[in-house]
Amino acid sequence: MGTLHQFFFKPLDKTARSRLLFWQILSLTVAAICPIVALEKAFGGAFIMQDDARQHVFWMSRFVDPELFPGDAVADYFQSVAPWGYAAVYRLFAVIGISPILLHKLLPIGLALITTAYAFGLVLRILPIPFVGFLTTAFLNQNLWMRDDIVSATPVAFVYPLFLGFLYYLVKGQLIPCLIAIVLQGLFYPQCVFIYSLILLLRVVQFNGGRPRFSADRQDYWFCVAGLGAAFLVLLPYALKTSAFGPVISATEARSLFTFSPAGWSDFFAENPIAFWFCGKRSGMLPMEWCTASFDFTPYDRDTFQITPLRALFLPQIWLALSLPVLLKFKPRFPLTQQITPQIRILPQTLIASVVLFFVAHALLFRLHLPNRYTEHSFRILLALAAGLVLAILLERLLQVRIFGRERSPQSAPVPTTYPRSRVSLAATLLLLLFLIGYPTFLRFENSVFPVIQYSRGWFPDLYEFLAAQPKDSLIASIDREVNNLPSFTQRSILTGTDGFILPYHLGYYQEMSQRITDLITAQYSLDLSQVQQVIQTYGIDFWVVNQSAFKAKYLGENRVFQEYADTSRGIRRQLRQSEERPALERVQEACTAFQNQDFAIVNAGCVLEQTEN
Repeated sequence: MGTLHQFFFKPLDKTARSRLLFWQILSLTVAAICPIVALEKAFGGAFIMQDDARQHVFWMSRFVDPELFPGDAVADYFQSVAPWGYAAVYRLFAVIGISPILLHKLLPIGLALITTAYAFGLVLRILPIPFVGFLTTAFLNQNLWMRDDIVSATPVAFVYPLFLGFLYYLVKGQLIPCLIAIVLQGLFYPQCVFIYSLILLLRVVQFNGGRPRFSADRQDYWFCVAGLGAAFLVLLPYALKTSAFGPVISATEARSLFTFSPAGWSDFFAENPIAFWFCGKRSGMLPMEWCTASFDFTPYDRDTFQITPLRALFLPQIWLALSLPVLLKFKPRFPLTQQITPQIRILPQTLIASVVLFFVAHALLFRLHLPNRYTEHSFRILLALAAGLVLAILLERLLQVRIFGRERSPQSAPVPTTYPRSRVSLAATLLLLLFLIGYPTFLRFENSVFPVIQYSRGWFPDLYEFLAAQPKDSLIASIDREVNNLPSFTQRSILTGTDGFILPYHLGYYQEMSQRITDLITAQYSLDLSQVQQVIQTYGIDFWVVNQSAFKAKYLGENRVFQEYADTSRGIRRQLRQSEERPALERVQEACTAFQNQDFAIVNAGCVLEQTEN
């Protein structure tokens, strides 16, 4: 048992470099598993794109071919909200021949490994035992892949390596790298810079016996002043920037929009206060996956699935992390706690900073973007750090005690070979580790399983190939959700998308896109051909993609667009059922179809303009 204890819990200063390297490599190996699974799915077909990347990456094809998406308001908007550093990474790789579509599939593995490396180093500053670094990074990678942030390769994917890099350099006392981390965070995901700033302020004020006092460490003041200066400089351009797409929406305006309601795509104002403050995807304090985790593998139903903080109890990490203050309270009973360094104070400082900014973001609703963004990322990190420390403390205590027996002392007689309790202890330890590392594979998170990757597959290659062969300045219109795939898979402009393409946070953009989609809905089901022609002429539409079931009442119930824009679509279902006259677009569809397959017809808009009523 002594040898086993030394293998797992030998301090860093007594650990051979080869042993340290073993735990580092093992941590990185675990970190690479989920990205490799993602890579396999990413390259499992010709038309595959990560769900969020469909909005945030498609426009970057302009870096490869500047003639793409000319005058495209959708592409212009997503380009305008993209942080400078994020866009610069994709532009740099485009220059050396790696397209944005390809890069978004390759980035996750690099980001996951960098995140793991920083986390490993950070843990060694708190509890200098390499095995603890392995435990913590294993938990961290579980947390990261219960959500599709890193795999999206969107700005949020860069939060974790930069956040952990900042914490690592801060506790290590390296000022210049710490400042670089602050600046880079501002260039990729500026919300986290506010958290960094508050952490730096909290390090100046310390609590001794519950009473606040200023830090006696001069270094804390240097880091605070320099860090706040860097934060101010990197955030200043955002404060001075004015958007061409209108002001940020106010809380009062948001409450009047269906899209922010519980049934809307950007649901924010939940009726249940617990759901609103804890489990809201955008309004709640907890990461969304904590509130959806379950062992229930029945088909997901949005209307019946219960999202509740109690689902967080399915996560053993929660129980472990919450035990950390208790173990620190009884240090004599848990010897490993006495090796924890004062740098552990970074955990409560990060927690306090995140929670404070969460409430500030609620008070200044939408001016600091979404409140959840100030806690969900830091909570995933803090949960892994705390859970890893607790598990290590408990395992070390377990190896010091005979299973169900008294504590062993140096003078204790060796365990009889007829009853190898040391082997039982080892087996129990290994089984516990395997369960804690592997249990996420048995969980379901809303409509996904672990690892959560959320790649969207294009099922209509002939459709994409036809549209990709059209002139680069072609404009495609559709109210079908398949329209969201077209910019990525065809490199052609769309008049408007649905769901995530109609972000409501800038009023000018949201109102323009909403007007476009209401015009399309009205025209597609209008009995008056001139109304269809007027919409085509107004927007300069070249092709109209129509689902083959679009003129059946059932389609209206399956397409969420009609729920989001109920006022516009009201009466259309009754019209389709009762009217003997077919919509004008359906009447001319056969004569003007340029392409069709079993699911879609592509109507040539120029042909529609030439049609006349009989």
